[in-house]
This record gives sequence, C-alpha cells and structure tokens, in this order.
Amino acid sequence: MYRFVVVLCLFFLSCDQKTKVEKEVEEIPVDIKVERFDKAFFETKPEDLFKIKKQYSYFFPGNDDNIWLQKMKEPIWREVYQEVQKKYSNFEPVREEFNELFKHVKYYFPKTKIPKVVTVIGEMDYNAKAIYADSLVVVALELYLGRDHKFYEFPNYIKYNFEEKQIMPDVVSSFTYRNIPAYPDKNLISQMIFEGKQLYAKDLLLPNYTDAEKMGYTPEQIKWCEENENYMWRYFLENEMLYSVDPKLTTRFIVPAPFSKFYLEIDNDSPGRVGAWIGWQIVRSYMKNNNVSLSELLKVNAKEIFEKSKYKPKK
Repeated sequence: MYRFVVVLCLFFLSCDQKTKVEKEVEEIPVDIKVERFDKAFFETKPEDLFKIKKQYSYFFPGNDDNIWLQKMKEPIWREVYQEVQKKYSNFEPVREEFNELFKHVKYYFPKTKIPKVVTVIGEMDYNAKAIYADSLVVVALELYLGRDHKFYEFPNYIKYNFEEKQIMPDVVSSFTYRNIPAYPDKNLISQMIFEGKQLYAKDLLLPNYTDAEKMGYTPEQIKWCEENENYMWRYFLENEMLYSVDPKLTTRFIVPAPFSKFYLEIDNDSPGRVGAWIGWQIVRSYMKNNNVSLSELLKVNAKEIFEKSKYKPKK
C-alpha cells in the first residue's frame, strides 16, 4: 500500500511538472509567417520570372533562367502543383503546428530566432524534405502528399513518411542536426548517441507526438524494438560493435533502410535504424539520471552520456 501511494505521488508530481512547463510554453508569443513560394512561382507568367527572382533571391543563386522557365511550363510539374494545392490550399493548420513547435523551441532555446516558413515544390529529393536554416524553414510540399500518392515511386520504407504529420518531426531533425556538434569518434556508439540526441529533442519539442511519429516508424515497429531491446543490446555487446568504426555498421543500423542487418532470421521483422532507436533509449536514460538542460545535452560528448546514462535495456 505504501509503495502504491509513493508511486501515485510521483506520478502526480510528474504531471504537475509537465503541466507547469506546458503552461509556460503556452505563454510564449510566437506568430510564424508563411510564404507560399510554390504558389507564387507556378502562378507567375514566364515573362514575369524576374519578379519572383527579386522577391526570393536566395532560391536563385545562378543566372540561368532556362531551368526555372522549363519547370514553370512542364506539364508534370504543373500537375504536382495542382496536387499540392488540393492538399494544402489551407495551410493554416500546419502554420498553427509551427507556432506550437516554435513555442517549445523558444522555451528550450531562448536565443533562437523565430524563422519564416517558405513552402516550395522541390525536386522530389527526400533527403531535403524540410530544411531549417537560421531564420528560414523551407518545406518541400511535394513530399508530404500522403504515402499512397500516385506520384511516389519510392520504396515503402521511404514514402511511409511522406505524410503531413511528418513535417514537424522533419523540421526538428534539421534543427537539432545543426545544433549537435559533429562527433570526432566514428564508432557505432557515438553515432547511436548522436541520433539519440535529436530523437530526445523531439520528446521535448513535440510532446504530443507518439514515439512512432518521432522515429518515422509504424506502431508495430516501435513495439518490435521495445520487445527486442534486450536482445539487440546483447547482440551489440557480444559482437563487440559499440566501439567499432566499421562503416558497414552505419548502413546496417543507423541510416534509413527497409530493415536492420543482424544477418539473422529476425532481419525481415526488424525496422531499419534500430541503432538510432537504442541511442534514443540511452539518451533518455542519461537525462533521467542527470540534471542537464536540452541545450546542454546536445553539447555533451557521447562517451560521457554513455558512461553516465546507467542504461539497462528492458527485459
């Protein structure tokens, strides 16, 4: 009975703390401005291209207009634009999500400038879906039309995240990658913790998102990781992988892939990037056991995080 009361008190204390933070976040004034470059571009006549170039000079580093003029006229790109307009004719719900996100960013990183959001139709480059650059966030809307859209001829594990709900997680990834110092050690554990830092940032900056949404997984893939956490950790330890600098480990366990490569029967059931997921759990454990702010966390080196994390996988 006593133990139950203690646990209950801790639960309510945690809830009160969270509520306190969220109340303070809510009071932060943020009003994100959105500019629809995609709309301005495709609704401009070719002879008026110079007007767009003047307004959005940062998108036109060179003097060759032919590429832009061709894109204006190309039927397939005009069709892409029509599809984007169908889905995002009203961008206000997304803008409100940006407001919510950057209230959290200002809370945890007070010196951060509130950026302007510019929407574009890019070149279907899934490595540049959302880019955060100081005072500007660029969102390529052609890659957020829904995973089943007819335009997408990508593997399922890539197009799974071509959803509106992934815009904010992608922006946070870009933001944190810019704020995490590069790791000097190229070993696996350093890479795992590097990825774990940006995933932990999503815990605080996107508190209403699920772990699956933060990771870009299906709910089933999250469940698989949770059920196999102890097994995966033992595999890394027994095969002495944590301090290995073998570049193949990056492709096997860190970068996006249809599945991770243990070279065992479990491979086909596993999601890609399980090393990043375990890095996330290590960072979560570190933050639970150390009094460190989010901005400080991003600067702490992987060795210190690992040693002070007291990480133990769930059995």
